[in-house]
Amino acid sequence: MIFRGATIAGTSFTASRKMKISVTREKRTRELPEDDAITFSDEDAAGVTLPYNDALVITVLIGRRQVKRVMVDTRSSANILRLKVVEEMGLLEKMILAARTLFEFNIASETTKGEIDLLVGAGGVTKLTKFYVIGGDMQYNAIFGRP
Repeated sequence: MIFRGATIAGTSFTASRKMKISVTREKRTRELPEDDAITFSDEDAAGVTLPYNDALVITVLIGRRQVKRVMVDTRSSANILRLKVVEEMGLLEKMILAARTLFEFNIASETTKGEIDLLVGAGGVTKLTKFYVIGGDMQYNAIFGRP
């Protein structure tokens, strides 16, 4: 869990709440009103052992590269990217050196090495997203925070 993030996917918290959400499954797409919740049917739960408490881990396009092991953390308010991933992308020169303290990260606090804005593509949408870069080791290559 991470607190005190500035934006989500380059959008303020207030603006992100007002956005329409598009849910895509296979070839079907439907628009949801702003205040509706995203729910799953019994068909979606087929083969899932309940109660289901596993993290949502995805592969997503970040900065023109497929990045595996990206966790969506609904309790986090910041987007985090490992320094190793930035190095592998060859984007160290684009990283802005900035030390911020992320509280309650890995049951402690972590100081960032910097921040970087990268294009993130998922579900047919591409957005410029600010990531805080950490040098420490973590299980995931990136963490997406949500309000």
